[in-house]
Amino acid sequence: MVTALKERTTMEATVPVQQINRQENILSINNLEIFYGENRAVNGISMEIEKNAVTALIGPSGCGKSTFLRSINRMNDLIPGAFAKGEIIYEGLNILAENINVVALRKEIGMVFQRPNPFPKSIYENITHALKFAGIKKKSQLDEIVEESLRKAALWDEVKDRLEKSAFSLSGGQQQRLCIARTIAMKPTVILLDEPSSALDPISNAKVEDLIVDLKKDYSIIIVTHNMQQASRISDKTAFFLNGDLIEYDHTEKIFTNPSVQKTEEYISGRFG
Repeated sequence: MVTALKERTTMEATVPVQQINRQENILSINNLEIFYGENRAVNGISMEIEKNAVTALIGPSGCGKSTFLRSINRMNDLIPGAFAKGEIIYEGLNILAENINVVALRKEIGMVFQRPNPFPKSIYENITHALKFAGIKKKSQLDEIVEESLRKAALWDEVKDRLEKSAFSLSGGQQQRLCIARTIAMKPTVILLDEPSSALDPISNAKVEDLIVDLKKDYSIIIVTHNMQQASRISDKTAFFLNGDLIEYDHTEKIFTNPSVQKTEEYISGRFG
């Protein structure tokens, strides 16, 4: 796997290396503030994201959790007037620095969105499109990556005999797993999931949840979810956001059984949100 650290010549030029505990944490967020113009959406958040774990971000709509998630691979850069202050340290680099190569960053920190968004191409081409753009042309290598990615996304057995069919021929749940496979194909280290199963039926949702739990062996996963039952089922740690603030962040079992902050308990118990 090519990491951002090895890609230093393409991801950045002169950002000084800062040491982080790569054994335990994949990301270190320090005093992160995110603005849309003059409106501050995230208020000075600091937290550590564990390696090879599922971290759930919960909170009511508009609390800043999706804005926070999108900052981790610089997707907020696409929103006019949006900017961030503070640090997000990944592989020793502050990825908010101006000279970070965002294209290289997004290969390592991939993202899957709320609604399945397959390309209007075949199942096979959905996986290989970005790979070809990255310079991989050899068919045998492409075939290998397609199979590996679809297997990791628990989709290979369902589609192996129809790879040339349109991605739109798949069910919603299959399309979402295809989007996860498409992300996996780029060999990321972190996968960001923005409510990946909110548009799915219960059976498809269960398959996606099982997949997320399985994938943490190889990837560090951060998921935004409104479904607190989902967060309690699949995550190792949970962060509760409210009005742009990080209210509480702890092991999921503690957050859901014995939170330290009253606001967390009120949200978990359904008194607001």
